Amino acid sequence: MAASNIKAWISAFRLRTLPLALSVIFMGSLLAASQSSFRWSVLILAVTTTLFLQILSNLANDYGDTQNGADSADRIGPARAVQSGAITAEAMKKAMVVFGILSLISGISLIVVSLTDLDWWYSVGFLVLGLASIAAAVKYTAGDNPYGYRGLGDIYVFLFFGLVGVLGSYYLHANRFDPTIILPAASMGLLSTGVLNLNNMRDRISDEKAGKITIPVRLGFASAKIYHFALVVSALVAAAVYVALNFNGYWNLLYLLSFPLFIRHLAFVAECNDPQALDPELKKLALSTLLFCILLGTGMLLA
Repeated sequence: MAASNIKAWISAFRLRTLPLALSVIFMGSLLAASQSSFRWSVLILAVTTTLFLQILSNLANDYGDTQNGADSADRIGPARAVQSGAITAEAMKKAMVVFGILSLISGISLIVVSLTDLDWWYSVGFLVLGLASIAAAVKYTAGDNPYGYRGLGDIYVFLFFGLVGVLGSYYLHANRFDPTIILPAASMGLLSTGVLNLNNMRDRISDEKAGKITIPVRLGFASAKIYHFALVVSALVAAAVYVALNFNGYWNLLYLLSFPLFIRHLAFVAECNDPQALDPELKKLALSTLLFCILLGTGMLLA
């Protein structure tokens, strides 16, 4: 395989999105560890499954947005592999199948390792969630009537990069449900939705031309900023409520060290009038979310 082709595939994988996906697993795993329920085998398989799913989602997004016209010459963000011709549509479809199969194999392995001591219907339930995750990753922008073109991408991200990801990874470690974990799960979902909203604010004009009706297309740039502010602030409030409910000592406040990053980010977004200038903020918000997750989980573990 030529070096240029390898570079094109690495670009299509969108490696900068992976820390955000891993944040969800780390949050659930660290919270389980804080309750003496951590298992390395679960973490490794959960991370593997999540990486496969995220790459599948990225490939499907590249393929789907090109097929539906959202990736065009009007787009502000980085050039996409299929739209630019670096990877053919047929090759991208084959890669999607490969990563779909890898996600399924890894996910089944995770279920087998995690739920062997529980009734069979727990395994069936997680298998259904896994299949739903694969379907949601593909149908976001690919196929007929993708839900990302109807402004529903935010709901998908909140559910799968928040509630399902954190609660699911926690349950796979602990084999029990703790209702207070809904709060940090919501935090992760809201921050992940914030990253998507930044992406959609950046691409608002080209998305509108292509008929991709995202939240910023519906609201307009100014109102999308208010929506973004609400997402980030609500995430931090949910985390603060969780810590207050489970406070055991000052280590629990470790997550506050990440707050200046979010304050700086919101200040930048508030002053920004150039959609293209938002592109670097996607990576910054994703990494800030990862740090927030590690600090919050570690603080709960150490207290």
